[in-house]
Amino acid sequence: MNKKIYLPLFLILLFFLYSCAGYEPIFNPTSINFEIKNHNIEGDKSIGKNIYSKLNILSKANKNNSSKKSIELLINSSKNKTAFSKNSSGKILSYKITINIMVNIVDEETNKNLLNKTFVNSQVYKVQDQYSDTIILENRTIETLIEQTYEALLIQISEIFL
Repeated sequence: MNKKIYLPLFLILLFFLYSCAGYEPIFNPTSINFEIKNHNIEGDKSIGKNIYSKLNILSKANKNNSSKKSIELLINSSKNKTAFSKNSSGKILSYKITINIMVNIVDEETNKNLLNKTFVNSQVYKVQDQYSDTIILENRTIETLIEQTYEALLIQISEIFL
């Protein structure tokens, strides 16, 4: 009796396994063909360098491809930290951090503007008991916002170069 149940169950599992055999990710680095020839970072340098390094790694994934587009990249970023909530005595309970990243991509050969977009992301984080814990949480929040911006930028870039 148990052997009769295992055979159909095995065949069903085998079918599901082989149905996923042709999976290919949407944002495959080999499908986005561009090369950063010139770049300029303005504003908050640490945020701009972080975005640039992610895009540079993506562009170097296709260094052997001859059909890649050469682009010029301008990143202008800023960070704003404001008090979000205070208690009755005026002590700050949470901060809101907002990052603005303006990305301008120009085709180097035709001098055509391919992308000119500003990404704005914000997040609230609570003040911790220890100041060092608050700083760590602030840095984690900034990294999360940068990653969210990069993912949105990646969608925009894939629409241009695919």
